[in-house]
Amino acid sequence: MVAFLKRYEGLWLFVHSPAAIIAAIVAMLIVSGAAFAPWIAQVNPYDLSSFSLFDGLLPPFWQEGANPQYLLGTDDQGRDMISSILYGVRLSLIIGLAALAIAAVLGVGLGLAAGYYGGRFDAIVMRIADVQLALPAILTALLIDGIARGILPASMQQDLRVAVLTVAIALSLWVNFARTARASTFVQMNKEYVQAAIMMGQRPSRVMFVHILPNILGPLLVIMTVDLASAILLEATLSFLGIGLPADSPSLGTLIRIGMQFLLSGEWWILWFPTLFLVALVVSINILGDFLRDVFNPRLR
Repeated sequence: MVAFLKRYEGLWLFVHSPAAIIAAIVAMLIVSGAAFAPWIAQVNPYDLSSFSLFDGLLPPFWQEGANPQYLLGTDDQGRDMISSILYGVRLSLIIGLAALAIAAVLGVGLGLAAGYYGGRFDAIVMRIADVQLALPAILTALLIDGIARGILPASMQQDLRVAVLTVAIALSLWVNFARTARASTFVQMNKEYVQAAIMMGQRPSRVMFVHILPNILGPLLVIMTVDLASAILLEATLSFLGIGLPADSPSLGTLIRIGMQFLLSGEWWILWFPTLFLVALVVSINILGDFLRDVFNPRLR
């Protein structure tokens, strides 16, 4: 077993990294709970007939007046907090992963092309990236969301809020992928195998995606992990500001925004439990991202 782990250095480092193991367990539990939310949750927070207003504002099970059926209490609408959090994590992960996929495809494609062709195309892409880097990601997402609201008809805005939010987050995160892919492509362009492929007359698209891309996946995987946490935080921030998802779509940011309204009145659990889940998810993903960075860059160990 030890010989097997040493053969695969990443597994060996993972087994000997308590922080990475704990982070992986926490992330796996939260993601598994979100994936199986329809089977684990007591109620469906999207179904108004599954909960009652008479059960509203019940405290957690250890406080007086609690209902043992609702371990973490209920919100003002009578929705079970555990159920709302599981569905909220599910929606936040869906938006985060979708935004990450769009950002990765756009950023890696532009970065590969900029590194391969260079010249004016490279200059244009990098100047756009520099301008966007000068703005915080939240401002970029707000700008794109505002433009989409101005373009889309009012009748379609409600139905397309998830799609608009996903695209806004994606367009605020593509820069890291583009810069990393471009820098790695410049390095690979000097390698003999790439020069040989070009000399053989292979198409640029084949050289970029068949020969170069597989050899630059290491740093891109690190960016994916870190940016997933950023995408989840961006969604939570936008929803907290009331710009993201509506109150009837309980993402983590929406739950935190609703909980803020009851913090001073004593119903602290409506705010704190979604916040703790969000912190646990983001911190665990960031720890795994740091671990992957150490695996792919031995100089940082």
